[in-house]
Amino acid sequence: MNNPFIYSDNNKRYHTLDYFYKHKFGSKVCKISLNAGFSCPNMDGTVGYGGCIYCSALGSGEFAGNIKDNLLKQFDDVKKIYEKKWPSAKYIGYFQARTNTYAPVKKLKKIYETILENKDVIGLNIATRPDSISDECLDYLEELNKKTYLTIELGLQTIHDKTAKLINRCCSLDTFTNMVTKLRNRNIDVVVHIINGLPYETKDDMISTIKYLNNLDIQGIKIHMLSVLKNTPLETLYKNEKFHILSKEEYIDIVINQLENLRKEIVIHRITGDPMKEDVIAPTWLIKKFCVLNDIDKRMVEKCTYQGKNLE
Repeated sequence: MNNPFIYSDNNKRYHTLDYFYKHKFGSKVCKISLNAGFSCPNMDGTVGYGGCIYCSALGSGEFAGNIKDNLLKQFDDVKKIYEKKWPSAKYIGYFQARTNTYAPVKKLKKIYETILENKDVIGLNIATRPDSISDECLDYLEELNKKTYLTIELGLQTIHDKTAKLINRCCSLDTFTNMVTKLRNRNIDVVVHIINGLPYETKDDMISTIKYLNNLDIQGIKIHMLSVLKNTPLETLYKNEKFHILSKEEYIDIVINQLENLRKEIVIHRITGDPMKEDVIAPTWLIKKFCVLNDIDKRMVEKCTYQGKNLE
């Protein structure tokens, strides 16, 4: 069966990041995750305490570099591995762990531009909170965006206030939406993180989060499955309340429905979670990432569906 999806040169029926990079830069592009030692305002008391309840001690930086190594060593260690497989690849430095704009601009410049000085680096991805980008920082990001390919990744997780309070997000939907507008006014690309399977959310809740985002000027999205990790407040909540964890089949159904309600040009940077195996309490099916990805592909073919179908 021919693939009816226009942003694809393989069997994928959604707009993959690999496809986007290949057609934008004309080569393989590899992202290298980095840990620059940032903190988080939701952990140190600036906007809240304890952080989001699902967040590990590494601040979503399980696959970022070793904090004991300087940034250049973190970058070079991974680049050497990629070079063996893709000798002509280009690179993006991905500041992943915790809140990567939560510092004075002078410090941010030193950190970011250390990576930009590396050969074959064509851009930066900076993960942060919507409430942690000052006007001064915005000015600098606008300047940076003129020199390199810059993407800001914002954690939203859900549009629903009740869930946001439960997970201790400590950031309002209005703050998020306003920051998307501010970034786009400066022509900076925005990628949004969401989580499926948050405690007590229904399928309709998860679909409505996607529909809300589809009406914003965003360029990409990361779809995660909630993972209950050891030594997190979420682990305690799960043990005490035994809230429903999505099955793999439920997750696949929800993701496909979400894709059907997203504009075709929105790039799907991630479509499932990627936790460290030894830290996962539930769901255990999430550990087999490629099985989940393959099952999503197969199910979309079976349904004769693709990203954006419900918008036609």
